[in-house]
Amino acid sequence: MRYKALLLTGLVVAALVVPAAPAMAGNNGNGNHGNNNSNNGNHGNGNNGNGNHGNNGNGGNNGNGGGNSQNTDKLLKAVTVNGIMAHTRVLQRIANANGGTRASGTPGFNASAAYVSGELRKAGYKVTEQPFDFPYYEETGPASLSQLSPSPTDYQVATLDYSGSGTVVGTVVAALNTIVPASPTPSSASGCLPGDFAPASATEPQIALIQRGTCTFEEKVANAVAAGYDAAAIFNEGNPGRTDLLTGVTLGVPAAVPVVGLSYADGAALYTAAQAGAVTLSLSTSTISENRTTMNILADSKKGDPNKVVVVGAHLDSVLAGPGINDNGSGTATNLETAIQMSKLNIKPQQQLRFAFWGAEEEGLLGSTHYVANLSDAELGTIYANLNFDMLGSPNYVRFVYDGDGSDDPDGLAGPPGSAQIETVFTDYFAAKGLASAPTAFDGRSDYGPFIEVGIPAGGLFSGAEELKTPEQAAIFGGTAGAALDPCYHQACDTMNNLSTAALSELGDAAAHATMTLAMMKTGFFEDGSRRAAGAQLSVDNFDYWGSALRR
Repeated sequence: MRYKALLLTGLVVAALVVPAAPAMAGNNGNGNHGNNNSNNGNHGNGNNGNGNHGNNGNGGNNGNGGGNSQNTDKLLKAVTVNGIMAHTRVLQRIANANGGTRASGTPGFNASAAYVSGELRKAGYKVTEQPFDFPYYEETGPASLSQLSPSPTDYQVATLDYSGSGTVVGTVVAALNTIVPASPTPSSASGCLPGDFAPASATEPQIALIQRGTCTFEEKVANAVAAGYDAAAIFNEGNPGRTDLLTGVTLGVPAAVPVVGLSYADGAALYTAAQAGAVTLSLSTSTISENRTTMNILADSKKGDPNKVVVVGAHLDSVLAGPGINDNGSGTATNLETAIQMSKLNIKPQQQLRFAFWGAEEEGLLGSTHYVANLSDAELGTIYANLNFDMLGSPNYVRFVYDGDGSDDPDGLAGPPGSAQIETVFTDYFAAKGLASAPTAFDGRSDYGPFIEVGIPAGGLFSGAEELKTPEQAAIFGGTAGAALDPCYHQACDTMNNLSTAALSELGDAAAHATMTLAMMKTGFFEDGSRRAAGAQLSVDNFDYWGSALRR
């Protein structure tokens, strides 16, 4: 199973897992997420009592479908929406006191980390703060691109993350292997090889014009810089789904020159003009790129086999643009409340639990990457599984489950052995509650990426970001077709008012259930010897994302 979201077009294609149970999983009453029903028990009303989101009718809990059924009812009664939202309110107050953000490298993140660490220590966990340096990046002003000659023209552009800063006035030189008109399918190798760039002038500034395509933006810009160019403009490729203004793009590492993105139409027009004669542009960006320090917060349970560690992760940071209460205060708060309540209930896991709160996810999964990269092969061999919870409260939500077996798309990426079983933990749980779920791909957009890359099984939940809800999804999950699943994704409006309590209830229950299920399993995933060797690489070269931004 796989879920695809095409960022630049808003097209969404999903395969839905719909329980056979009658019902209430249809269009959820009047289509308002506040009225989602499951097995005849409304969240926060009905059989749940006092707002607890535990039993949801009489569906019970199915464990993971593999003979490891766990009764998680007590934990689900203890992990309430009110408890989760108490933490998100603190995160909101922290953002309010720190310029409206909790981004890594800012005081808002540091205060968030201090709060989470303190709560975990009070709950009895062994807490480790894992600091690391990272390339902090901030756009301090809008980018611009103007054609000065032969015909004065202004273009709409977007700064690529980790672009250099400055203004360059120079002539345009197009990279070789640019395809205009565009081919029907993505195939442009423009700028992917050093030889795609003629040596730049030693006396006059020049701007490289490059087409999006088969290699990363980082590779394209590195080749242009190596050839001596003073700036770069990258335009969308022009195939279906790749025509709009190129936004939400990262270079991955700081660039020495200004870099902007354009639409296919504008880039193709510039390319055609440059083939006919000299074209002079003025390209300007305003950015900060500097090394700063942030951290991961790691909290280990006192009980459980230290040779079988379940890492339960959520990124703690927000984007600079907003407080990040859904992205990812919702996942942070859910994991924090689950950890606290498991301690209060004196649950003694079979596997050791490691609750991880990652820094610098929004800069490209830097915290989780740092954590995995600094494990020895022996330590990697002790990581039993990774659960990832990123955005659990989207207002126009879908119950997405990470596609562990890759079965939704023949060309999709399956997770390492064990990922399919983790997926089943979630889908069985939702089915038992009479709730539909849908698969979402391992596409590199969250912190499972570094784990599956080294062969560690992973799974988790996601309620949706900037993609638009389809009519089919609205019929199954309720909500508004044609509207973003999270209309405040990466914006200042991602506040407490952006959270769906119904989504937090349903996905929060599922997250707590899966955490306890994996922690208490007595027979595991790998008795058949199917686990990859510690540190074995899984190819993720086909990831178009690394974190929230496009990498190619």
